[in-house]
Amino acid sequence: MASEEVIKGVTLPQPALNRRRPRNWSGVGLLVGAFLLWETAVRLTDTPAYLFPAPTAVFGYLFSHLGDLLLAGGVTFLEAVAGLILGTAVGLALAVLITFWQQLEQGVMSLAILIKSTPIIAIAPILTIWLGFGPAPKVIVTALLTFFPVLINALTGFRSVDGALLDWLHSLNATPQEIFLQARWPGARPFLFAALRVVGPLALIGAVVAEWMGASSGLGRTMWLAYTNLNTPALFAAVFILTGLSTAVYQTIVWLEKRFLFWDLATDYAD
Repeated sequence: MASEEVIKGVTLPQPALNRRRPRNWSGVGLLVGAFLLWETAVRLTDTPAYLFPAPTAVFGYLFSHLGDLLLAGGVTFLEAVAGLILGTAVGLALAVLITFWQQLEQGVMSLAILIKSTPIIAIAPILTIWLGFGPAPKVIVTALLTFFPVLINALTGFRSVDGALLDWLHSLNATPQEIFLQARWPGARPFLFAALRVVGPLALIGAVVAEWMGASSGLGRTMWLAYTNLNTPALFAAVFILTGLSTAVYQTIVWLEKRFLFWDLATDYAD
């Protein structure tokens, strides 16, 4: 008889919680097929490498300059993570302020929408002029890209608490701070992780765009140099590195979500 575990008063079969899904290789096969089709099309049409390089040329450059590309990717990754942390902190803080003081909502949301609607490509050069070619402009640009989804999702999560739970807490004379910690914050965590899954890869794109406007290092600078020299294999290789970093960030956020929302997922399974 399978072992059982009690979670929040509900008895769940342990093997069901730990069941691993079978590996799905269809994605890998589709990717390999796409590269083969790409290679065949380039060779049959005899397309010049500076217009559209074959995958063999891209991977050849990637492996021969792997150290430089990884170093540039590390710079971009650190800038993106710093901007993601800053943007998440600002978005979450604004959502908390609006939750406690609703009269601030109109002003905060108007300012947030104004910042969100301003093209980043117009802000990045100005920040570079003000702050130089270091990491500061990249971090700020990334934060500006990421704070708005976090703000909206966190605010939605804070307001999605079951009315019956709120009535019960009010009947116990709970303070607004206690209601926030016991009801609003736990209810907002799934919304917050949903936002992070969106803004995580977006943070890397923001850092690259800012580096393209002016930087001394990073994947954005590598792409800009490759573009100006018509070195298309180098440009594609940098894109592959960026794709790998974005995938790693996304999978890390998914892992953190499963780790910190384990009990919520178990409850959903019980329901």
